[in-house]
Amino acid sequence: MSEKNVSFETFLKSASKILKDKGYEVVPRKKLIDYYLHKYNSYEEYKESQIKLNKKKIELTFADEKTLEKVSNIVKDSLNNQKTKPDKIFGICHGSRNGFEQNFLNKIIPDSDIIGTDISDTALKFQNTVHWDFHNQKDKWIGKFDFVYSNSLDQSWKPKHALTTWLDQIKDDGVVIIEHTIYHSPEHANEGDPFGVRPVVMPYILTEWFGHKISISHYLQEKSNVFSSKIKVWLFVLKKISNKR
Repeated sequence: MSEKNVSFETFLKSASKILKDKGYEVVPRKKLIDYYLHKYNSYEEYKESQIKLNKKKIELTFADEKTLEKVSNIVKDSLNNQKTKPDKIFGICHGSRNGFEQNFLNKIIPDSDIIGTDISDTALKFQNTVHWDFHNQKDKWIGKFDFVYSNSLDQSWKPKHALTTWLDQIKDDGVVIIEHTIYHSPEHANEGDPFGVRPVVMPYILTEWFGHKISISHYLQEKSNVFSSKIKVWLFVLKKISNKR
């Protein structure tokens, strides 16, 4: 660290202490905003940043069993409300990195066929994972899935576009489940995680994007894994609203 940086940090600490004694606080600028989206010079730059982040964190799993059990219950409740229950439950987990999410859900949801996607070619190494950019649509995925789940919307450079794609992938009575935490907020957004929005603001963003085309509900609980224990997690559940009368 340069002498210039040390001097600035020393000044900042002193100034912060003085202001705190007066009832004020020095915070990063991103902590004062509700929404942030990092800008890239090109798609190639975005893709490169995502692949780099994937390989750096390939052994880490943000998803946890407790949250995924809740996801499973949400899916089961949704299916129980349907007039005709499917013989097999189809699901897709977007941005699933090492495949933990879909493989755990396959274990706890009976008669399920759940796959995951990731933009990095490391996807080819993991069971039930497709090498794919979740912004893009596959024709055979349109209207196929009973549910879409992701904790990786913060890794989208075009989050509205990504969600539009996911909503098109569920059946008319299916659900899109978005896992959201404080680590999906603006102060944690950067080149690797370009999209940040505060959890309490997320419903307003969703209604701004989709209006009366969707319904939104949410569940709040705590995560349970070693990397993120006790962190509050919001599960936003999106359903398409039919225009049929």
